[in-house]
Amino acid sequence: VQLQASGGGLAQPGDSLRLSCTASGLTSDYYAIGWFRQAPGKKRQGVSIIRRSDDHTYYLESVKGRFTIAKDNANDTLYLQMNNLKPEDTAVYYCAADRIGMGNWVTGSQFDSWGQGTLVTVSA
Repeated sequence: VQLQASGGGLAQPGDSLRLSCTASGLTSDYYAIGWFRQAPGKKRQGVSIIRRSDDHTYYLESVKGRFTIAKDNANDTLYLQMNNLKPEDTAVYYCAADRIGMGNWVTGSQFDSWGQGTLVTVSA
């Protein structure tokens, strides 16, 4: 599985961005897939994860109501729509897949496939 994230950039507070993650070779061979982020000097945190079997989703508390995860199964693409961005959303965002169901959705540990990060900077 190869994951490639894109869509990051510079945004002002209140703006929107949509991140995309293309997942080559993923098809149905995963348990969950989602987005993580890591800000400078901070630990990696799960932002939003979706489970393949039933589309159950997890959102970090601070992004609830602002971010939406979605997957396009036909095109093996995962999205993260980010609205009302805040400076504290500034981070490198990564997409990751958990193929066997052992991944920690809060920390990302045991997620076994990672894309390169895409930087999101929210600043006035």
